[in-house]
Amino acid sequence: MSHPGEPPSGDLRRVLAPGGRLIVAVNHPLIYPLAYPGGGYFATREYSEDYTFSGQSAVLTFWHRPLHAMTDAFTAAGFRIAVISEPRPAPGAHELFPDVLKAADSTFLCFLFVVLEAV
Repeated sequence: MSHPGEPPSGDLRRVLAPGGRLIVAVNHPLIYPLAYPGGGYFATREYSEDYTFSGQSAVLTFWHRPLHAMTDAFTAAGFRIAVISEPRPAPGAHELFPDVLKAADSTFLCFLFVVLEAV
């Protein structure tokens, strides 16, 4: 079982058959230092943010980890990293989110998608 602050990589590997694949979506590690200047990129830390969904307030809690901490945890748990993807905004996203994606060529780093294979 994972401990607080540790990714559940070992638990995920334990239940995945050898040769099985797992697709993981994580917050891009650059989001935290961009949103919280001075927060640092290399530290692992918990943080919470307030959101409203359909009129309901919610507090979401996240763990920031630098990229090397994520990849190290995946490989230490017995996964091979097959793909790391930083997708660009979907077509039409600029019209839906003009404040976030101000320029037509802006990059919006939000998630990393990682394809892991159990070894």
